[in-house]
Amino acid sequence: MGIIRVGGRGTSKRIVDKIEDNWSGAPFKKYSEQQKEAAKDRYITMGRGTAKIKFGDVMSTSPKSSKGMWIGTGRGTGRRRLD
Repeated sequence: MGIIRVGGRGTSKRIVDKIEDNWSGAPFKKYSEQQKEAAKDRYITMGRGTAKIKFGDVMSTSPKSSKGMWIGTGRGTGRRRLD
């Protein structure tokens, strides 16, 4: 990847290779699918704890565009449209 400087509380510095981030985007999607596959036979509760289903039966969501949606700004007094 790249080289970054790391250290504890700013008291030391060392240069290490940066590993790829996996907490968002396509890498996280891949990671979450692997986790779901590993836990597909476990049960999860739904509907205020009154029903349970297997985790493998939960449908995956598809990416959705936020284009054209409105978001609140300031302290909720204004809004703007996403392009």
